[in-house]
Amino acid sequence: MNTNMKRPRITLFMALGVAPFIPLILTACALGPDYQRPPADMPESYLAAPAGAPVPSKTEMWWKRFNDPVLDAVMDEALKNNFDLKTAAARVTESQAQLGLVVSDQVPSVYAIASRASNRNSEASSNSGPGQPVQSTTNRATLNVSWEVDFWGKYRRSSEAARADLLSVEANRDALCLSMTTQVVQGYFNLLALDARIAATELGIRRGQEALDMQKKRFDTGVISEFDFQQRSAELDAGRAQLPPLQGQRGNQERALNVLLGRSPRDIMAGKIERATVPAGVAITAIAAANGLPSQLLLRRPDLIEAEQKMVAANARIGVARAAYFPSISLTGLFGSESSALGDLFSGPARIWNFAGNLTQPLWGAGRVGRQVDVAEARHEQALAQYQRAIGNAFREVQDAIQAQTAAREVFEIETRRVRALDKSWNLAKLRYDHGVASQLDVIDAERGLLLAELNRIEAERGFRVAIADLYKALGG
Repeated sequence: MNTNMKRPRITLFMALGVAPFIPLILTACALGPDYQRPPADMPESYLAAPAGAPVPSKTEMWWKRFNDPVLDAVMDEALKNNFDLKTAAARVTESQAQLGLVVSDQVPSVYAIASRASNRNSEASSNSGPGQPVQSTTNRATLNVSWEVDFWGKYRRSSEAARADLLSVEANRDALCLSMTTQVVQGYFNLLALDARIAATELGIRRGQEALDMQKKRFDTGVISEFDFQQRSAELDAGRAQLPPLQGQRGNQERALNVLLGRSPRDIMAGKIERATVPAGVAITAIAAANGLPSQLLLRRPDLIEAEQKMVAANARIGVARAAYFPSISLTGLFGSESSALGDLFSGPARIWNFAGNLTQPLWGAGRVGRQVDVAEARHEQALAQYQRAIGNAFREVQDAIQAQTAAREVFEIETRRVRALDKSWNLAKLRYDHGVASQLDVIDAERGLLLAELNRIEAERGFRVAIADLYKALGG
C-alpha cells in the first residue's frame, strides 16, 4: 500500500523537476536554415575627407561637437519628452514581453485545478436501484502538467525569430532617435539662420531709413530731385517687404521644434525656443567620414541593423513553418486527490494521478503546410531584398553627405569673403557719393548687393551646419 502511494510522487517529481531540462536533450537540432549574413560588395574606402577635418569618434551625443550649450539643453528636452521616442520605447517593451511569451512555450506549463461537483440521479431510471445513492458530491484538487516536446526545434526557431524581432524594434527606436536628433539640430540651426536673416534685414531697413531721412533733408533744401527721394523711399519699402515672410518662417520653425520637443499645445502656440544669441560661424568645422572601414557601417547604422534583424526573423520562421511537416509530441499529467467527502480529500486513498503522451502527425491538409513554407520563404526573400536595398541606400547617403559637406563648406567660405568685399564696396560707395563722385544709384546697388550677400552667407552657414548633421546621421551617429 505504501509503495503504490509513493509512485505518484516520483512521477510528479520527474515531470516537474526533470522536464525543464529535457529540451536540452531533445532539441539538439532545429529545422530550417541557420542564418548567415549575405555577402555584399563593399567599397574599399569613402570619398576623400576635407583637408584638416577631424575624425569623429563613436558617440551617441554627436551634437555636442557643435559646442553650443543651448542646443545641448534643447536636445535634452527632446530626448526626454519626444512623443515618437516614447512610442518607440513602448514598442520595445511590448516586443520584450512578446519574446517572453514565446520562450515560455519551451517549458512545461503547471497549473492547479480545484473543483466541487454535485449530482442527483433520477430515481425512476434504469440505473437507479436499491442501495444506489440518488445524490453524490465529488471534490477534486489536482496539479496538472502539460508540455509539447520541441523535438523539431519549432519553439526554438520561434524564440530566435522573436529575439530578432526585439533587436529589430530596438534598432528602429535607435534609428528614430537618430532621425529625431538630426531634425532637432537642423531645426535649431534653421532658427538661428532665420534670426540672422531677420537681423540683417532689420539692419538694412535701419540703414535705409537713415539714408531716407538724410535725403529728405536734401530734398527739402533742393539739393536733390524728387526722383532721387522717391527712389530711396521705394528701396526702403522693398526692404521692409522682406521682413514679414521671414518672421512667419521663424514662427513656423519655432512651432515645429516645439512639437519635436514634446511640448504641450499651449507651449506649441506660444512657447519660445531658447537659442544662442549670435551663431558662431567661425567655429564650424567639417568632419571626416573615414572613421573606420566602410564595412563597419553595417554595424553602426540602426536602419541596417533593423533590416538585418528582420531578415534573421524571417529566416527563423522558415524553420517554424517546416516543423509542421513532422509530428508533434505532447506530454500531459496530473496528480491530486478526489473524494466525496471534503474532509477526506487529502487522505491517502483519495490520491489520483495520470500520465499520457500524445503524438500528432498531419496527414492531409490540402497543401496547407507547403503553402505556409512558401509564404515564409517568400517573406525571407522580401527581407533579403530590403536589406540589400538598405545597404545600397546607406552608402549612397554617406557619399552624398560627404560631397554635400564639402560643397557647403566651400560655399560658406566664398560667401564670407564676398560679404567682406561688398562691405568695403558699400563704404566706398557712400564715401564717393558724399563727395559727389558717385550717384545715389551706386549706393543703393551697393546696399542691395551687401544685404543679398549677407543673406547668402547666412544661408551658406546654415547649409554647412545642416550638411554636417546629415553626415553624422548617414554614418549612424
